[in-house]
Amino acid sequence: MPIQRPSQSEILTLNRHRCHLRRWGPRDAPLLVLLHGWMDSSATFQFLVDALPDGWQVAAPDWRGFGDSDWNDGSYYFPDYLADLDALLDALSPQQPVKLLGHSMGSMIAGIYAGIRPERVEKLVLAEGFGLAATKPAEAPGRYARWLRETRDAPEFGDLQSLDAVAAKLLERNPRLTPERAQWLARELTRQRDDGLYYRADPRHKMVNPVLYRLEEAMACWQRISAPVLWALGGDTNDHPLAKSVAASMPQRRACFAKLQETVIADAGHMLQWEQPEALAAAIHAFFSQPQ
Repeated sequence: MPIQRPSQSEILTLNRHRCHLRRWGPRDAPLLVLLHGWMDSSATFQFLVDALPDGWQVAAPDWRGFGDSDWNDGSYYFPDYLADLDALLDALSPQQPVKLLGHSMGSMIAGIYAGIRPERVEKLVLAEGFGLAATKPAEAPGRYARWLRETRDAPEFGDLQSLDAVAAKLLERNPRLTPERAQWLARELTRQRDDGLYYRADPRHKMVNPVLYRLEEAMACWQRISAPVLWALGGDTNDHPLAKSVAASMPQRRACFAKLQETVIADAGHMLQWEQPEALAAAIHAFFSQPQ
């Protein structure tokens, strides 16, 4: 698949952790920072970057334990991502707030961060970023017990037989993805070693998070966001299990954002930046081009 805008790689040290950063476009252009989701990497924004109009400088990190960034020695915790994002923005734009887009897990990180450090975010796009289902304190004992089991016997990824098999699974999960893009993603999301084909991610990301998701805390952060916010949702998102689990509380979640706009990307599911990158690029370019 031909790439219209090749990227350049950089290595940064964020919080004593080696972070791989992918960059596109001229360094003197307006900066847009992209934050990928779970089991993805910075490379998986390539289709979206190709679809953007000229005139953007784009930067996207690989979160710790994903892509070509270093893995943790132990488990992964949400506050570490907030600290990494804070350090990244200090490196990329120490004086000016940034335009920020997150997808899925990256969107949840971006939304919390924008409420903690509202002065650091000029505008915010939350793509498929509606948060997780609310939890109850009674779930804590079972969650901790499962985490202890998985700490002793960490999960592994299943055997990846071939790039064609990975591409076929991507097409099955994302039916509007083209075969060419699926093959490209399969190569970017995996690593070939002498002993086989592996996902380019730490399998410990499959471990259960021992810390319960507290919706009330997330909402308190969202309420402190001062930047304009665009929620970008796939038109078929309602089929996603996570969307179903939060559907009843969506009005309550929407009410937390003081300056909220919404756009629905037709003919797209959860991975809207893969299935309809041109439509998403047009929506976010229009949003970011609006006056404050």
